[in-house]
Amino acid sequence: MLEAFPAEPYRLLAEDGTLMSGASVTRSPAQLRELWQDMTTVREFDRKLITLLRQGRTTFYAQASGMEATQIGIARGIRAGHDWIWGYYRDHGIALGIGVPIEELVAQMLGANTDPNRGRQMPHHPGSRSRRFVSSSSSIANQVPPAAGMAMAQRYLGTDEVTICTFGDGATSEGDWHAGVNMAAVNDAPCLFICENNQWAISTAVHHQTRSESIHIKARAYGIPGYYVDGNDVLAVQEAVSTLTDQMRAGGGPVLLECLTYRVGSHSNADADAEKTYRSRDEVKSWTGRDPIVRLERFMASQGLEIGAEERAAEVTRIHSLIDSAVQKAEESGQPDWRIMFEDVYGDLPVHLRWQYDHLRAEQLAGQEGTR
Repeated sequence: MLEAFPAEPYRLLAEDGTLMSGASVTRSPAQLRELWQDMTTVREFDRKLITLLRQGRTTFYAQASGMEATQIGIARGIRAGHDWIWGYYRDHGIALGIGVPIEELVAQMLGANTDPNRGRQMPHHPGSRSRRFVSSSSSIANQVPPAAGMAMAQRYLGTDEVTICTFGDGATSEGDWHAGVNMAAVNDAPCLFICENNQWAISTAVHHQTRSESIHIKARAYGIPGYYVDGNDVLAVQEAVSTLTDQMRAGGGPVLLECLTYRVGSHSNADADAEKTYRSRDEVKSWTGRDPIVRLERFMASQGLEIGAEERAAEVTRIHSLIDSAVQKAEESGQPDWRIMFEDVYGDLPVHLRWQYDHLRAEQLAGQEGTR
C-alpha cells in the first residue's frame, strides 16, 4: 500500500522479478506486454539516437537508459492527452509512452522541416500540443513555477485535469524548484511533482548536492505528502502515479513523488561518461545488473508470458525500422532556411521587419550569384 514518507521505496516486484509479499498485480497479459514494448522502445530509441549523434546528424542528446521503468510508469499512470506534462530534457521516454509519434521526435532532434517547431528549439527538447507535453528547457528547474501556475488555473477552473512536473534530483537544489513547490502547496494546486532520481546531476552525486536523507522528505518543508517508489519497477511507478493523480482529481492538493532509479549512460554528449572518473565502473555495472526491463521480463515469465529471443529480436528490428524510416523522412524534408525568422509570429509583418526581410533576401540572392 502506498504510504507517505516511507523508509524504503514502494515496490510490487523484487529485483529478481518475483512478486513482493502481500502485493498483487491486476494488469492483463496484453497490458504487461505493452509496458514491455514501451520500455524496449525507449531503450532502442536511445541506442539509435546515440549513433546519429556520433555520426554528426544531430548535435545534442541526453540518454535515459536505465530509467525506462520510471518514464513509462509515469506515461502509463496519467491520462495521456488530457493531463499536462512539464518535463525535463531527458523525458523522451514519457513522450513516447504518451503517444508522441517517433517521426515527430526524430524530426525535432534533427531540426528538420517536418519538425513542428521548425528547428527553432534546441535538439532533444521536444513538445507536443496534441499530447499536452510542454517543450522542455535546458535551464534546470525552470519548468516548476509555470507548472505550479498551470495547476492553480486547473483548480480555479474546476477541471479534472492535473499537472505532472518532472525533474532530476539536481533540480531540487534550485531556487525555482523551491518557489514552484511552495506556490503549489499554499494554493492547494493539483500538481504531481515527480523527481526522477537517477542519483547524478551530471557529475555531482545526490549526496553532494543535498543534506536531506532523501528527496521525497523535502515535501515536509512545504506541508505536502512525499512518496517514494522503486523507479526500476514499472508496475509500482504506474500504480503510484495513477493513485496520486486520482486523489488530485478528487480534490487533493500537490504531492511530491520520488522515483529511485539510475542513469546508466552518460548525462549527455557533453559528458562522455566512460572517459570520466566521477563514478566508478563498478557502480555503473551494479545498476546495469538491476535492469528494469529484465525485471519485468522475469515477472512476465513467472506468469507464463515469457519473452523469447526471437520475439525480442523481432521487436528490436521493428523499432529500429520505425526510427530509420523517421530519420529518412526527416532528412528528406530538408532543414528550414532563413525565411522562418520572419514567420509564425505576426499575421501581418510589421514594416521594419519587411525591410529586413527584403534586405536579407537581397543578400542571399547576391551570395547565390557569387557562387555561380
